[in-house]
Amino acid sequence: MNTMHAMRLDAPDQPLRHHALPIPVPGPGEVLLRVLACGVCRTDLHLVDGELPDIVYPVIPGHEIVGRVVSMAPDVTQWAVGERVGVPWLGGSCGRCDYCQSGRENLCGQASFTGYTRDGGYAGHVTARAAWCLPVPDRYGDAEAAPLLCAGLIGYRAYRAAGDAPVIGLYGFGAAAHLLVPLALHEHRRVFALTRRGDVAAQDFARSLGVHWAGGSDETPPESLDAAIIFAPAGELVPAALVAVRRGGRVVCAGIHMSDIPSFPYHLLWGERSVVSVANLTRKDGAAFMRLAAEVDLRPAVTRFDLAQANQALDLLRAGRVSGACVLCNPS
Repeated sequence: MNTMHAMRLDAPDQPLRHHALPIPVPGPGEVLLRVLACGVCRTDLHLVDGELPDIVYPVIPGHEIVGRVVSMAPDVTQWAVGERVGVPWLGGSCGRCDYCQSGRENLCGQASFTGYTRDGGYAGHVTARAAWCLPVPDRYGDAEAAPLLCAGLIGYRAYRAAGDAPVIGLYGFGAAAHLLVPLALHEHRRVFALTRRGDVAAQDFARSLGVHWAGGSDETPPESLDAAIIFAPAGELVPAALVAVRRGGRVVCAGIHMSDIPSFPYHLLWGERSVVSVANLTRKDGAAFMRLAAEVDLRPAVTRFDLAQANQALDLLRAGRVSGACVLCNPS
């Protein structure tokens, strides 16, 4: 059988469509994976909704991939057939620019991105650059491991960008935020969850994970924050988070896309508060996070869908009706 099922974005303003496509062939430095599970990420929504620049159609989305190695190019030596590996958002970089040479390949201007500039995991098989794949901790099943590959990794980079904040606020309580709670509690931090106004289900979910307080993003946390991480793609949350952080605090914008940040008075920033963004991830991030995920049970909460239900999963994510992460699963 030389074909695979795939859910592909063929043109702007269209739902994903099912296709039977040829199984791809790995090129130099690549592995071919049979996709076991692929997480559904908010970045996939930005792709489907045309909010990312320079989309080349058609494209198969999906960048939280857990797969098993089927074959590889002759020059690949770091993986073996049958191994389970993960494929993250950042699919490669040029390796030559100043950013790459200094270990900041996440900022490379010629980077490639899984499920965006190269086909991703909403399919039966996928090719990936072997040097950018990651080991998957044995303690997680295929579906549970999938959100680690972006929600976990980007959340981890944002978390580390927040510094050693004893009190941290998470704005937008979705796939990334829920994976950070066990880590932050493991490191003895106080965690506050700020959700959409009136989203009682998300607040209850956050409390079930052990956060110290949960409320709406329009509410004032019970104490000043040392850092805030904004996962929701809403620019108006930046001034709100600046109000909530104490002097010297930091606001970290974690999304690849965000609506415009409204103007705000300088006194909200004054007092050595700062606003920073995080972009993509580095291979060093990936290795460090996977070691940590093997040590600390991050308790991924997942809702499983068949591959053919990709549009349904995206719609639920768009409507904010997901606790944890949506994952597309392929039959074994």
